[in-house]
Amino acid sequence: MTIRTYVPEPIAEWEGTITGAAAAIIAEADRAVSELNRDAPAFAGLEALSRQLLRQESVASSRIEGLVMGQRRLARAAHDAGGDDTARQIVGNIRAMERAIEVGSERRPFTYEDLIEIHRTLLEATRDRHLAGVVRLEQNWIGGSGLSPAGAEFIPPPPELVDELVHDLLAFLNRDDLPASLQAAAVHAQFETIHPFLDGNGRVGRCLIHVVLRRAGIAPTVVPPISLVLARSADDYVRGLGAWRGHDPVEWCLYFAGVAITSVREARRLGTMVERLRAEWLTRTGNPRRDSSARRLIEQLPAEPIVSVARAMEITATSRPAADRAIIALERAGVLRPLGDRRRNRQWEAREVFDLLDRFERRLATPDATTPPGRPSPRT
Repeated sequence: MTIRTYVPEPIAEWEGTITGAAAAIIAEADRAVSELNRDAPAFAGLEALSRQLLRQESVASSRIEGLVMGQRRLARAAHDAGGDDTARQIVGNIRAMERAIEVGSERRPFTYEDLIEIHRTLLEATRDRHLAGVVRLEQNWIGGSGLSPAGAEFIPPPPELVDELVHDLLAFLNRDDLPASLQAAAVHAQFETIHPFLDGNGRVGRCLIHVVLRRAGIAPTVVPPISLVLARSADDYVRGLGAWRGHDPVEWCLYFAGVAITSVREARRLGTMVERLRAEWLTRTGNPRRDSSARRLIEQLPAEPIVSVARAMEITATSRPAADRAIIALERAGVLRPLGDRRRNRQWEAREVFDLLDRFERRLATPDATTPPGRPSPRT
C-alpha cells in the first residue's frame, strides 16, 4: 500500500501577503486583544478574569480532543491528587498552558526545548506519560483506522522530516515583523500540519497561539478564550486548517482573526458576569468593610473558588481565627459551602462560580451567539 503524506512548505520566511480588507480584519483582531488587556484593570476582578479565562481556554482545548469534564469536578481534581485519567489530562493541559504563557512572557527566543517542555507538562501525569516530550519516530495520521492510515483524513509528513520542519516553524514563531493574530494563526496551523508528537498535538498547538500573543506583547495579562470559540464548531475549525494546507492559507488566518475578535467580546462578558456575582456576594454578606477578611476572601473567590482555612489565611493575610470567622460569615450567607464532610483539611467551594462558568460555556456553544465578524468560516 502506498502512503501519501503531506509535507508543508517551509514557513520561516512566509510573508502572509494579504489584501487591504483582510489586513483590516487581522489588525482589528490584534487591536481587540490589546484593548482587552489594556482595559482589564478597570475590572476589580482582574486576577479572577485572567485565571478563569486561562482555565477555560485549557478546558476548551481539551474538549476539542474529546476530553470533557464539568467545572466543579475539574476544580476538585486540581485540588486533590489522583483522580481519573480524564481529570489528569485536563489538569495537565492547564499546567501546559500556564507554562506556555510563562515562556511567552520571557524576553528571549522560544526554543525547541521549550516546545518539548510544554508537551512533557501536558502528558507527564497521564497514562500517556511514556509519550511526554517525545518527538515521533514513526508515521502518524488523523482519522481512519488506528491500525492503518488507509482512509485517513490527513497524513502528516514522515518522521525523518519532523525536526527540520519544527525548527523552521520556530524560526517563524520568533519573528517580530508580523501582525500577532496572523502569526498565531499560521504557527498553529503549521504545527498541526507537522503533527510532531504521537499525542497532544492539538493541545500543544493551541498553547502556541498564546505563546505568540504573549511574545507580541498584545496579551500580557489576559488570555482571550480562543479555544472556547474554536470548540463551538469543530467542522469549521477542521475546514480552516484544511484551507491552510490547501488552496488558501489566508482564508484560515481570516477565520482565526474572527475567532480572536469574538473571544475578546466573550471575555469582556465573563468579566462583567464575575463583577456582578462579586457585588451580589458583598450585598448578601452585609457589605463588609474593605479591610475585612470576609471582603478579601470575596475578592479572591472568583479566581480561586475552592479554599481551605490555610489558604484563606494566606488570602486574607490574617490569623487562623480571623480566617475561620470569614469562612463562617460567607458560609452563612450562602457564598461558600462545605466540600464533603472531612474534619481534617476541610475545604469550601463557591459553587456559584462554577454555575457561572457553565452558563458562559453553554452560551459559547451556541454558534448564533458567537459568530465571528468578517469572513467567519472557510465554508463561505
